[in-house]
Amino acid sequence: MLARTALRSATRAVPATRAYATPANKGTGNFVPNTNPDGTTNVTLIPGDGIGPEIAESVKEIFTTAKVPIKWEEVSVAPILVDGVSTIPADAISSIKKNTIALKGPLATPIGKGHVSLNLTLRRTFNLYANVRPCRSVEGYKTAYDNVDTVIIRENTEGEYSGIEHEVVDGVVQSIKLITHEASNRVARYAFEYARANNRLHVTAVHKAPIMKMSDGMFLRACRELAPEYPDVKYDEDLLDRVCLRIVQNPGPYAERVMVMPNLYGDILSDMCAGLIGGLGLTPSGNIGKDASIFEAVHGSAPDIAGKGLANPTALLLSSCMMLRHMGQFDAAAKIESAALKTIAEGKFITGDLRGNATTQQYTHEILKKLGA
Repeated sequence: MLARTALRSATRAVPATRAYATPANKGTGNFVPNTNPDGTTNVTLIPGDGIGPEIAESVKEIFTTAKVPIKWEEVSVAPILVDGVSTIPADAISSIKKNTIALKGPLATPIGKGHVSLNLTLRRTFNLYANVRPCRSVEGYKTAYDNVDTVIIRENTEGEYSGIEHEVVDGVVQSIKLITHEASNRVARYAFEYARANNRLHVTAVHKAPIMKMSDGMFLRACRELAPEYPDVKYDEDLLDRVCLRIVQNPGPYAERVMVMPNLYGDILSDMCAGLIGGLGLTPSGNIGKDASIFEAVHGSAPDIAGKGLANPTALLLSSCMMLRHMGQFDAAAKIESAALKTIAEGKFITGDLRGNATTQQYTHEILKKLGA
């Protein structure tokens, strides 16, 4: 079992920003900077597919203007064949292992055939056990709700996404949902520590235990066992379908709350919550592991608009701010995030997916102006 987590930082920052701290595992998962003689820190950059290189370029330009002391080490994770099996290139794996932190653009995954999801492969390779998805309304950007403020933490290594499938007989396929007490305990502890670190003192375990009695039952047992260790954090449980129903009726009661759940449920619920604030283009994400962490844009690679200057870099940019806070660079993160959110709130230079007509570069330049470029 992993060592107990320790807090990296305490209170949340001003409401205008998403200053979420990411707890690290004491002795086993703290961010260890790969610092260069010039004071910069090496970070692996995976631009990704489709619009990935464009939005990654936008983030790089913003970081340069904000004078963030980071040196990007750019790699590709395009699969290669080794003994007939698709795998991630060794130099990409080596870079992430060395730097212990990475920023990743969207990766295309073949549907129903082809190579295994590279996102899934990265999670397995680096044991990225906790996926963290803050979802908060952007002040000034009008959607159906203006009171969304929740954090979804999803177990990231097993469940239905274990990838254990086989054809029993012709026309019958079996997919196995794998749940272990160790992985459930690990992500539950992370959720409680995250709640403390960000002064969001309410953790809700989301499940389908009435049906999945053994698997989700084990997940709940792991959460219940840890709850007494956190008397300052309110703990309760709710059904996935009931949460989905209630949060789209009124997100208010879920504000200031951390919700923790098995893999598939978190994948679905986090995307649904993103829809409440304007879409995946506004939603940051981080994958936290024992020896490395990868922050990413979770939207698709959008090959239909690639190269046309229409892509929205916000999700990757906000994910990079999560990454900076994980690295302890809180001032830089707050500065960049504030510039981006003010640009969106003003509405003059926003991309088409946000009901605007600005190009990627126009949006980026407006952020640069707010950073003093």
